[in-house]
Amino acid sequence: MPLIDMPLEELKSYKGRNPRPADFDEYWNRALAELRAVDPQLEFVPSEFQTPQAECFDLYFTGVRGARIHAKYVRPRHAENRHPAVVQFHGYTGNAGDWHDKLAYASLGFSVLSMDCRGQGGMSEDTGGVKGNTHHGHIIRGLDDHPDNLLFRHIFLDAAQLAGIALELPEVDPQRVYAMGGSQGGALTIACAALEPRVKKLAPVFPFLCDYKRVWEMDLAKDAYQELRTFFRYFDPLHEREDEIFEKLGYIDLQYLAPRIKGEVLLFVSLMDTICPPSTQFAAYNKMTASKQLVVYPDYGHENLPGSGDRTMQFFMNEN
Repeated sequence: MPLIDMPLEELKSYKGRNPRPADFDEYWNRALAELRAVDPQLEFVPSEFQTPQAECFDLYFTGVRGARIHAKYVRPRHAENRHPAVVQFHGYTGNAGDWHDKLAYASLGFSVLSMDCRGQGGMSEDTGGVKGNTHHGHIIRGLDDHPDNLLFRHIFLDAAQLAGIALELPEVDPQRVYAMGGSQGGALTIACAALEPRVKKLAPVFPFLCDYKRVWEMDLAKDAYQELRTFFRYFDPLHEREDEIFEKLGYIDLQYLAPRIKGEVLLFVSLMDTICPPSTQFAAYNKMTASKQLVVYPDYGHENLPGSGDRTMQFFMNEN
């Protein structure tokens, strides 16, 4: 089989390259304390798009640093009992997508909450306010400021907050709240379940935002990771701050949040992925201590993985 990374047996024991900041746990405990202090000021606005089987709402809530975050909320119209909910996250720079693609889950009796990431292609607000570079890219936003101002810190907290909102909805069964997404959406699925450990099941697909130094050493700081190269070229051309930069990126490296997950994990990985290299994903998967299973696509890259959507739906429908 062709290889763009390590052989599969090596991937299964790979532990990651990016440094973990010494105060990583304190960093995220402090972030969660900030989140708990926020009044979300929930607002549900009925959408013009409605169906006989499902009610559709634009959901707005206030996240950390005062940003108003938007999500699409779809719930079964005639549900008599509390029912499961799925929290969805989109790929890098995208948005929550159309209403119609949430209806399959709604037809099965699930509510669906699909978030627009702040500052990307949807309707959520980016309040900004960081020192230093804001040129092309959210991974590096805030990298020259205090670590508490990293933009992906806030986006991770938004993801956890949305799951917390789902857990508190009167129509939702809090024992059946799940999370899903691919690429950046896979990353936010992991972040969501790590920072809101009441999420019972999660199905990340080729997650982004793992093991940044490994990406760099593989010379794959391009495409979705291009901003890493851009940052060094513009702001540290001699790499005098390289150790500092990768350590700061460690705060938003999902391999170090992964051990916090309590829910059951179904992770999809494609071994020919040159956008989010397999080793970076295994760095996170191998640190997960919760019940987990891996689905490997040997011949696929960063693309649609046939059967992954069906398998995810069956995973969420299975009550066992």
